[in-house]
Amino acid sequence: MRRVLTGITTTGTPHLGNYVGAIRPAIAASRRDGVESFFFLADYHALIKASDPERIARSTLEIAASWLALGLDPKRVHFYRQSDIPEIPELTWLLTCVTAKGLLNRAHAYKAAVDQNLAAGEDADAGITAGLYQYPVLMAADILLFRAHEVPVGRDQVQHIEIARDIAQRFNHLYGAEHFVLPEASVAEHVAVLPGLDGRKMSKSYDNTIPLWLDPKALRKAVLGIVTNSQGPGEPKDPDDSHLFQIYRAFGSPEETRAMREAYAAGIAWGEAKERLAALIDRELAAPRERYRALVANPREIELTLEEGAARVRDVARPFIRELRRAVGLRALGQVEAPQTAATATPAKKADGRRAAFKTFRERDGRFHFRLVDANGESLAVSVGFASPAEARAAQHALLATPAEQRRRDAIIGAPCEGGVRVELMLAADRPVAFSDALPDADAAHACFERIEGALAEIAAAAA
Repeated sequence: MRRVLTGITTTGTPHLGNYVGAIRPAIAASRRDGVESFFFLADYHALIKASDPERIARSTLEIAASWLALGLDPKRVHFYRQSDIPEIPELTWLLTCVTAKGLLNRAHAYKAAVDQNLAAGEDADAGITAGLYQYPVLMAADILLFRAHEVPVGRDQVQHIEIARDIAQRFNHLYGAEHFVLPEASVAEHVAVLPGLDGRKMSKSYDNTIPLWLDPKALRKAVLGIVTNSQGPGEPKDPDDSHLFQIYRAFGSPEETRAMREAYAAGIAWGEAKERLAALIDRELAAPRERYRALVANPREIELTLEEGAARVRDVARPFIRELRRAVGLRALGQVEAPQTAATATPAKKADGRRAAFKTFRERDGRFHFRLVDANGESLAVSVGFASPAEARAAQHALLATPAEQRRRDAIIGAPCEGGVRVELMLAADRPVAFSDALPDADAAHACFERIEGALAEIAAAAA
């Protein structure tokens, strides 16, 4: 499954431009086979842009309701609130500790704020918060925590994906394993850009938007306010030079668009064209509008949906953050190896001469297995079945010959099984060779894996 992750900033209320350019295509893409979609409400990011807590809370409600009303299926996708995932800020700090300051100095948003200050004769960092400066690291944590392969963004956000890749590569290099997937920016080449009331791109910055959830009367009034030229009824009009026609095309079927193009050539009056557009938009949004109003009137339903989404993604995040904590050295003391001395440098050995070993045996089905036991004779893992003792021995030799770092990278620590979780040892990424018994939780699985690694190292040292 290819993972695609989309963040939705919780500032403001969606307008028609957001719907046509981002929401509608993203929801359609989430229904593709072979795609695992993550949609999150980026309320931590919103704190960088807005300081009014009521606005942030209200916007979170309205935007969540909007996506759900427009058809986002929380059973099919991961839909969650960023601030419900404590692993995100934890990973942000782990990434901050490996991120070069110079990399953040080059971020476009920070540089633009500095340039604006300098142009105004202010200190370079006047009014710039650490949140704005650290924004790319938080965005990297959003993406890397879920090992997203693809992040749909506008061209102005591509640099943030490049920064996330740089941070991931640095972490992987420092800690000796491919912990993170390197994400790719996905920039749609033909994103629909809707003109606003004045013909410029529909944007809150220009105050030319048509809010998404206007009632039919208010929607009609807004559409009637779209600027057109002075051509009168009966005069042929150029649809390709008409902002009104561009909006109509975004909502009409191919047949309706062709009919409107013919109406332009026949000299349709601007008033009639606007009436047709208002009716067309209302037709598409009428049913979602009712769902939106019902959702906003019942915030608890949305809250439960987000809580369920958070629980699902935390099942993904928790094991991974444990892996990353171990990688950087944040471990339970029981998992810390004692320092080697001259007396302890040789392989551990029981007074009676026993060491860790492989024990080969035959099951009733005729297949041969081996058991990895420690110096006390305690079983750590049991292999899959092999057709002959020679094949079982070959698998043992292959397991010992695999570099420890690769064994660690390929192992599945905490794989679900009947009775809990287990450790699965692999000869390659897709070839399981041995399994531990059922363990109560992921911490126990990590401890078991360390014992397995110790036993393998002991066997290898004795063989050498």
